[in-house]
Amino acid sequence: QVQLRESGGGLVQAGDSLRLSCVASGRTLSWYAMGWFRQAPGKEREFVVAISRSGSNTYYADSVKGRFTISRDNAKSAVYLQMNSLKREDTAAYYCAADMTGSVNTVVTGQNEYDYWGQGTQVTVSS
Repeated sequence: QVQLRESGGGLVQAGDSLRLSCVASGRTLSWYAMGWFRQAPGKEREFVVAISRSGSNTYYADSVKGRFTISRDNAKSAVYLQMNSLKREDTAAYYCAADMTGSVNTVVTGQNEYDYWGQGTQVTVSS
């Protein structure tokens, strides 16, 4: 079992950048494909980006492509989400999730496939 904790959220202005971190404990992160999801007030949780166990493959939602970058450091049991050129519509609670998949190069985009979730970190973008 793995426990996930997100950090790095905050209140920023449109056009600013933020870097979210997700640190895992309990089990080495290298066993897990990872993803970031977000949920805005009154909306369903949506997929943002995913990264394979090896870090070699990633997949981005169209809404964040070119602005967000996911990375991972398995030695530090951490996954990062660099968010640039933030927009008001990026305002949401951001969650990281872990899926124990056997393939080191598989990206997982379906939230129902994820086994473990963090508590979330709030990102608020003002115009």
